Amino acid sequence: MSTTLLVVDDDDEIRELLCDYLTDAGYNVLAAADGEQMREQLARHKVELVVLDLMLPGEDGLSLCRQLQATPGLAVIMLSAKGSTLDRIIGLEVGADDYLAKPFEPRELIARIKAVLRRPQRLDAPAEEPVEDAQLFAGFRLEHVKRLLTRPDGQTLTLPRSDYRVLRELLEANNRVVSRDQLTRSAFGRDHLPDDRSVDMCVSRLRQHLRHAPAGTAQILTIRNEGYLLSIAANGADA
Repeated sequence: MSTTLLVVDDDDEIRELLCDYLTDAGYNVLAAADGEQMREQLARHKVELVVLDLMLPGEDGLSLCRQLQATPGLAVIMLSAKGSTLDRIIGLEVGADDYLAKPFEPRELIARIKAVLRRPQRLDAPAEEPVEDAQLFAGFRLEHVKRLLTRPDGQTLTLPRSDYRVLRELLEANNRVVSRDQLTRSAFGRDHLPDDRSVDMCVSRLRQHLRHAPAGTAQILTIRNEGYLLSIAANGADA
């Protein structure tokens, strides 16, 4: 069976062209003009990847991308006429697996789709997660399948996919340094670029959560020219 893609774009001409091109490339392609139609298609069909335009009427692509994080194993490639580094970083921060600026060569989109679909990191299904559904550290509880982080004060929040993957990597490192390259590949499935601040933003958000740990039991340290280290005190390792 062919892979099913969903193209979400409010421009009728662009949406039709993309659907035709991706169909010719061998994919089963669905279409939606806005968030409501997107949700209807996802409710009716098993979709592996969403090609999502950033500039949409009503709910924009960033908001929809955040919503898509609740669907395990669903990949997202964001399209936008805004091609600045900041726009790309924002798109990746909200969970997009890749970001492509308009105008682009259709062959490049095909190449990006193939690359994203090959990434084992895109899968958040239970089979891809650690056997233990929940992990305890420094008063926190991390539920891997649902990406739920419960703080020592009892507040529970769903981590964005990229933040969760960074935290998971740091926890698995067990008090060892993890390079930015490794964290970028794990969180976003791509190589780290010199001006890429995506992982740094993930770490910044995680540090805000770790401020709720008992004093000195958990903190993310920046190791110059090496990467990041999640330091967990011995008495907080399984608290």
